[in-house]
Amino acid sequence: MTNVQILLSWDDPATGERREPRLTVPIAFGREFARLPSEIKGVRVSRILLNSEQVSRYHALIDWEQNQLVITDQGSVNGVFVNGQRQTRSVIANGDTVQIGPYQIGVTFSVNAPPPVTSPPSTIQFNPNTNLPDPSLPPAPVITPMGSNFPPPAFGAQQVVVQALHATGLPVEECDYLAVGAGLGSFIWADLLRISGVSADKIVALGLEAEPYARYKRLCLNSQIPLYERLRSNSDSCPDNIWGWPSYALREAWHDFGQGKLNSALRYLWQVFGEPTFAETYTPRAGNVFDSIDREARRINWQQIYRYGRVRAIRKTEDGRYCVAYSRGPGNYAFFITRYLHLATGYPAIQFLPDLQAYREKYQDFKAVVNAYEEHDHVYQQLEQQGGIVLLRGRGIVASRIVQRIYEARKKNRNITVLHLMRSPKPKGNTFQKATRLVKNHYEFQPFNWPKACWSGELRVMLEKATPDERKSLLADWGGTTTADRYDWQQITAQGISEGWYQITFGEVLGVEKGSQNRTITHIREKGLGEMKLEADFIVDATGLDAKVQTNPLLDDLVKHYNLPLNHLGRLVVANNFELVEMRNTKGQMYAAGAITLGGPYAAVDSFLGLQYAAVVAVDGLATARAPGLKRLNAISSFSQWLKWVFNQSPA
Repeated sequence: MTNVQILLSWDDPATGERREPRLTVPIAFGREFARLPSEIKGVRVSRILLNSEQVSRYHALIDWEQNQLVITDQGSVNGVFVNGQRQTRSVIANGDTVQIGPYQIGVTFSVNAPPPVTSPPSTIQFNPNTNLPDPSLPPAPVITPMGSNFPPPAFGAQQVVVQALHATGLPVEECDYLAVGAGLGSFIWADLLRISGVSADKIVALGLEAEPYARYKRLCLNSQIPLYERLRSNSDSCPDNIWGWPSYALREAWHDFGQGKLNSALRYLWQVFGEPTFAETYTPRAGNVFDSIDREARRINWQQIYRYGRVRAIRKTEDGRYCVAYSRGPGNYAFFITRYLHLATGYPAIQFLPDLQAYREKYQDFKAVVNAYEEHDHVYQQLEQQGGIVLLRGRGIVASRIVQRIYEARKKNRNITVLHLMRSPKPKGNTFQKATRLVKNHYEFQPFNWPKACWSGELRVMLEKATPDERKSLLADWGGTTTADRYDWQQITAQGISEGWYQITFGEVLGVEKGSQNRTITHIREKGLGEMKLEADFIVDATGLDAKVQTNPLLDDLVKHYNLPLNHLGRLVVANNFELVEMRNTKGQMYAAGAITLGGPYAAVDSFLGLQYAAVVAVDGLATARAPGLKRLNAISSFSQWLKWVFNQSPA
């Protein structure tokens, strides 16, 4: 039976990305490659590394015994769980779930034939010494030239000759500091440069939208977070205020106090004082965050810093700087040359489940099957008018917000049902040292997407000091798909289950097709019940966003051209101050921030405070390099700049 293939599937604990290797038994699991057996009874072993301190060096073995698939605990510390029950030795049936540390692994196989492939496999990085075949990757996006000669042939060199750029006859501009992206990461970096003494005419931010929060706001609205709703962010994580004080809670309390709303004002202050033990964690309203950024944008003269441009490629120049080739519109190309470059391109793509992509391509139906991050208000409008069934995929914070939106729709039409399809049960939350996350109704709860100590506490220091292999382990233990620890969301779920309009189903999706009356039919294999059909009026994919380098043509080109290393999550390798060291060009320095750096020295890279932290350490690096016009903040200058912020005066 050793030639039978086993399909293992799990979500990466750190990113939520899908892993689906197809292997032959025996299969050994553990934390250290050298401890895993390479051969058992003359049969080569498939070895899987699971990077977590909860996983023992040699944790478990799956093998055939008397035509049965058996998993055996190899004396691990934290044990092996099969379908939520701890087992020392257990037969595995088709569709069972095995939990090893934070990894919940689905097992699919067929004795007569290899299991069918229901979706393209995701990226998985094995130890190079395993010699196991990696699942094939979808082709990486290709940079399509904006014109027959753009970017020009000079961009084929490792170092571009500046004179060659002028020879093209296209506009060539220069600046000291250039931010690529012009989103929140770029804005926070430019804001700190301005506070540190750099004038606005020395900074340029290239991007597609003038408001630095434009894409973030659009994603919030699409995922049903209106301006009056609260974001999953801390009180003092203020993109408009590097000092974090007064915090959003204090500002909102002051506003309500001025409106005579004493109770609500005191409630916000109590939340900050008592969270999370005695009170629910305070989070700011989306509209307040965007309004405060608008105020700061005017104060630092963002309208002068921002330039519209679609960046096509980045190269080093022969004089120790960087050149950016970009489009200013159809047929309108130009170059920027800069000494200091900052990359904050955000999430390049919406993550969409392959079976749902296949459905949309086959039926050209973009109404019944939607992604939570794309505009889909028509779903709730129809539900409120006609009722219906919604099939929800994914179980993170966006899924919770979608359930809340449907709960609100049910106030207008009670004939609405939610079928929440999850791959496997979640009997136990992630554990790190003595802390274990709360789990209710298969949701894993915590206030933020990472433990709070990842932002500025001991976990941040621990990650900075860790080796790359240790970082894999730590991020796996800390991460995972969680939702905010909000009492109202827990109540909605509990009420929905008790009333019967919210139902949780576990199963592996085999395919999605269009049925009668234009309803979707999802074929699943459910443990113990065989194959089933789930019929729904709408399917909402709430599985998240994609930040892998190969999904961004600009970053993909940069990595390939300079052979830049990627970390274990397929993101850019950065130093502790977020510099891309391999891109150092004599005095020229390049920094990065945001989701494209996850897997490095900081966990919460895509949070407001994470972007602020990346900007602070990057600007410190520029100060050490004696970048022009930049003065390192000290107690006096920082307080002086804070007063200017309070009175809304220009930094310079």
